Amino acid sequence: MNNQKSPITESRGLGTPSSKEGSVDQLTQRNVEAVLQLEKAAKEQRTPSELIAERIANFCGSMRFVWVHVIWFSGWIVFNLMPGIRHIDPFPFTFLTLVVSLEAIFLSTFILISQNHDTQISERRNHLDLQINLLSEQENTKMIQMLQAIADKVGVDLSHDSDLEQLRQETQPEKLAEQIEQREEK
Repeated sequence: MNNQKSPITESRGLGTPSSKEGSVDQLTQRNVEAVLQLEKAAKEQRTPSELIAERIANFCGSMRFVWVHVIWFSGWIVFNLMPGIRHIDPFPFTFLTLVVSLEAIFLSTFILISQNHDTQISERRNHLDLQINLLSEQENTKMIQMLQAIADKVGVDLSHDSDLEQLRQETQPEKLAEQIEQREEK
């Protein structure tokens, strides 16, 4: 038995199970790194005010924030209900209501700023996904056309496949968008 590898198999790392697994791992690792670099670049474009708003929004979405408020408001209410001391905000806690209202205004603003930034990143990702999907569609269409040419060359009859002719045609995103809009209007 001949144990020599062909130059093609050797140059592509084919023929050994570990290299095949490694190549998939390397490919996915490269993709993960590319996505991480895109996310890092997006984060580096944030303004100082966006960074502050994001940190505040992250803190507000934590259990620590909930517990701080539970302790703060409970302490405020208990202190202002204790008999025999001078109350800074007696029942019905008008000052506390004012503070909570102002806090709600500012927190909602910080959260909206953070969400706006997240929306921009999401829109950028969606655009990238769309471009990749369109490129994949073009590649697949070209491969089907090439396979059809190979099948014709070797004499394989594919005329019985009704979907093949449709799949060979290039996808037109404008027509797809039109179809989606028409369907949504119904």
